[in-house]
Amino acid sequence: MRINTPIDYNIVKQKIEESKLPCVGKASIREIRTLINQIEKASGKKFIRMEMGVPGLPASKIGIDAEIEALKRGVANAYPEIEGITELKREISRFIKLFLDVEVQEKACIPCTGSTSGSFVTFLTLARADKNKDTVLFLDPGFPVHKMQLKVLGINQQNIDVYKFRGEKLREALEEKLKHGKISCLLYSNPNNPSWICFTDKELKIIGELCKKYDVIPIEDLAYFNMDFRKDYSKPGMEPHQPTVAKYCDNYMILVSGSKIFSYAGQRIGCIIISDGLFNRDYPDLLRYFSSANFGHTMIYGAAYSVSAGVTHSTQYAFAALLKAVNNGDHDFVEEVKIYGHRAKKMKKMFLENGFRIVYDHDDGAPIADGFYFTVAYDDMPGEQLLEELLYYGISAISLSNTGSLRTEGIRACVSLVHDTQLPELEERLLLFHKNHKPD
Repeated sequence: MRINTPIDYNIVKQKIEESKLPCVGKASIREIRTLINQIEKASGKKFIRMEMGVPGLPASKIGIDAEIEALKRGVANAYPEIEGITELKREISRFIKLFLDVEVQEKACIPCTGSTSGSFVTFLTLARADKNKDTVLFLDPGFPVHKMQLKVLGINQQNIDVYKFRGEKLREALEEKLKHGKISCLLYSNPNNPSWICFTDKELKIIGELCKKYDVIPIEDLAYFNMDFRKDYSKPGMEPHQPTVAKYCDNYMILVSGSKIFSYAGQRIGCIIISDGLFNRDYPDLLRYFSSANFGHTMIYGAAYSVSAGVTHSTQYAFAALLKAVNNGDHDFVEEVKIYGHRAKKMKKMFLENGFRIVYDHDDGAPIADGFYFTVAYDDMPGEQLLEELLYYGISAISLSNTGSLRTEGIRACVSLVHDTQLPELEERLLLFHKNHKPD
């Protein structure tokens, strides 16, 4: 079955053994990346890289120019303020108003070194705010690193694979988890990484109402802000706006990343947005770990400060310039990233024509959108086995079992690094995979 493979079978097998990974299918994204790099170097052949959710477009010139100017002004020799530069805080607040139609104070808009850092700081604080609430709930499938962060922090976690609990069904499933009083916060991404489902206003209202009822803080990860291309969310200050839980509860947090929407991943920039009610709230239990009971003060001068003494000074000016251009209607980032949706449509077709099926194929009854990620399975092969088998064909991904998904037969594919020039080669490799694996 493996005699005729695009990548030399013995090289792949050798590198897997040398990696010392107990199970390649359970490896982290970065571990997979390292393994693929080693196989490419040894074999001299390039992979179709679908394992990492990284931008496949050039970084925005607006940000680069602003950062260069900031460096020329001499900001590199000065520590940035922990709470962020004034210009950036102002533009974050404007951005949230213009694109989510939600009012937030500038002081509650905090830059972070990528939204992954933002989630770490958020978990660190919320898990210590109430001594009776020691657990984080994930609305899965989700980003594997978030689960890794909780393990590092020693925080308990629970999850719900929400795919089978869409619409009103979400209420019962969510309440079953929240009613015991142990959940401090819950996190979800919208659009969802990896399934690309998008919560509706109805579902976000359910989440907001139940979080309010049980005093749980929803964390809305908007790493793929406005990237549900089925609706046009690109016009600042105009309907429609991307649905958000912020419409339905007083205490919430939002994470926004510059990595995907501006392709500014290398500089590690994002932001944490805290609702006014939560920012100004006091939690006496915070005093067990921090100098203040005030949540906003603790987030900035306790948690964020202890993790990183500020976010790179020049990069904050880049992010501020990018947000300002978008807020003023001078830059349409949504139009730029639509290429991911077009590419996903082409790639899905190739997989489907070669014996694969889409795992998460519907979004609350409608066909799933084409976007940054999609999920596939092959026959009855477990996802972890499928991932390893595809390595011999020069195709990399991650298994859905790493994301908290109950659909363990599948893998997550990211489209960003697969350029149009590689699509014919992807098709050839999938044809060969199907030929070698389909039943006689």
